[in-house]
Amino acid sequence: MKKIIVLFVFIFASSVNVQAQLLKLGLKGGLNYSNLTGSEIQTDALTSYHIGAVAEIKLAEKFAVQPELLYSTQGATYKTILGDIDNELGYLSIPVLAKIYLNNTISLEMGPQASFLLSEKNDFDIENQNTFDFAVAAGLGVNITKSIFIQGRYVLGLTEVSTTADTKNSVLQLSAGFMF
Repeated sequence: MKKIIVLFVFIFASSVNVQAQLLKLGLKGGLNYSNLTGSEIQTDALTSYHIGAVAEIKLAEKFAVQPELLYSTQGATYKTILGDIDNELGYLSIPVLAKIYLNNTISLEMGPQASFLLSEKNDFDIENQNTFDFAVAAGLGVNITKSIFIQGRYVLGLTEVSTTADTKNSVLQLSAGFMF
């Protein structure tokens, strides 16, 4: 009976260890360098931030899926004769990225991103923003240690940001994070 209990505990502990290696959870944050593309209006890039949770689900030795839940501020600075006008859009972004490990340290990341507009801060009052943004994201990740990572990513919007102008989001993201 003791052997069966010891065997059961050993199998249970092994499965918990395997599951812990297959799923990692963490937090990340960083800088956004965003602009709007496709507009005839002159815009400059807006520097802002993103922060949120990240998970990594290991499916094979060199392949994982990385879903994230981020609060991301994006937008642009409009140039006018009266001065610069910032249009900052706050999104709840949900990227789901395929993560291909080139080695133990470096990975390629690419996949779709769905974003939902939560807030709009601008120096002038326009209420013509679309509330959904679909994009594709691609970039590189580097594991500094088993827990600490950095990422660089480009997010290209595929849907119109505004109901009145032919503009799409374009965001360069630099991130740092910690996996538990």
